[in-house]
Amino acid sequence: MLGSIGQLITVLVVFVGVLLITWFVTRWISGYQRTMRTGNNIQLIESVPLASGKYIQIVRLGDRYVAIAVSKDNVTMLGDISEDALTFPEKSEGNVSFKSILSGVNHEK
Repeated sequence: MLGSIGQLITVLVVFVGVLLITWFVTRWISGYQRTMRTGNNIQLIESVPLASGKYIQIVRLGDRYVAIAVSKDNVTMLGDISEDALTFPEKSEGNVSFKSILSGVNHEK
């Protein structure tokens, strides 16, 4: 009886250990990929799906804004867009807590 309980506890400890290692490695890889993809000159501003696998995207390239059509096999430049013609969402200051968002939803009712 004690042997089987010991085996169960050992299996649980190993399982939790594997979960923790997987969690740490996943966080490390995501942080590494985020730093590799971060650039100052190219930024996707907005993307709208037209059909399955087809999108119109607005991309910032340096100080230029460009509309492109993206499909599975090719990318087509549609034209330049002036920054004045675009509307950008208001940037929030700092992180917004989920609690403050939830309390705003409850007060609206």
